[in-house]
Amino acid sequence: MNAKGHIAIFLAASVCIVNGAALDTNRIEQLTGLKGTMNKEEGVFKVSAPRNDVKIAVDGWTMPPFMGLTSWAAFMPGVKGEAMVMGDLVLMQDEVNPVMSAALDDGLEVTALHNHFFFDEPKVYFMHIDGEGTTEQLAKAIRAALDIVKQVRAGKRQPAQSFGTSSFPPKSSITANALQEVLGAKGEAKDGIFKAVFGRSVKMPCGCEVGKEMGVNTWAAFAGADDNAVVDGDFVVLEDELQPTLKSLRKSGINIVAIHHHMIGEEPRVIFFHYWGRGSAKDLANAVKAALALTKTKH
Repeated sequence: MNAKGHIAIFLAASVCIVNGAALDTNRIEQLTGLKGTMNKEEGVFKVSAPRNDVKIAVDGWTMPPFMGLTSWAAFMPGVKGEAMVMGDLVLMQDEVNPVMSAALDDGLEVTALHNHFFFDEPKVYFMHIDGEGTTEQLAKAIRAALDIVKQVRAGKRQPAQSFGTSSFPPKSSITANALQEVLGAKGEAKDGIFKAVFGRSVKMPCGCEVGKEMGVNTWAAFAGADDNAVVDGDFVVLEDELQPTLKSLRKSGINIVAIHHHMIGEEPRVIFFHYWGRGSAKDLANAVKAALALTKTKH
């Protein structure tokens, strides 16, 4: 066989054709820096990266990556775009938010963030992602997210035990009126802590309409001092509001700590995510306000 014949065989092996659409598997491996496997029945090409750079114990047992500690991304031909990708990234606590920012900035969607284990040491979180676009764009986005992991771990092999922020005031003294003015809503104050709650409503399978007091709400609680505060809380968002609000809070330096659902069968479907931030109380309130403005929540 001549050289041209060998090249033709190589190209055929590196391109998967499904329903008339081509998926360049060789290019995906090249761009992600990961080896992959093809499932011909489903037309899916999957690359994976086991987390063997950090020893992780669950209930005192050092767990091999094969037991569920492997980041992966699966590619298939898209409908609106050339390709689509879905995946799950295995992350330490100090990797989650830098990786999330990279994923969002590169056109991926972050669809869930949660734990898979109890009594894991160090604590491990799983970030689910998806996206649709060109093979080049999606593969580069996966690579960028995984490169952030390497950058974080290159600085310190063992995951951080805190956000690394400044010391916290021993007693809270938040000025409630200033935050109420920023948020445009009344709240509650207790022991120097201020909390504001914003309700939404959904209809449950029983036909009941439930709202703020039944737990369908966005809230923000501020503690510490006006110039050295912490905010934590919960956002309730429609599915098409999730990505814009995540992007907004991340650009404001707010950490996202969980993304999941609280109910099943509700109409419309809503997603909840929890967050944590440090800074001046006013800056934190403005960050919450900016994200809240991207939702249909009644202020």
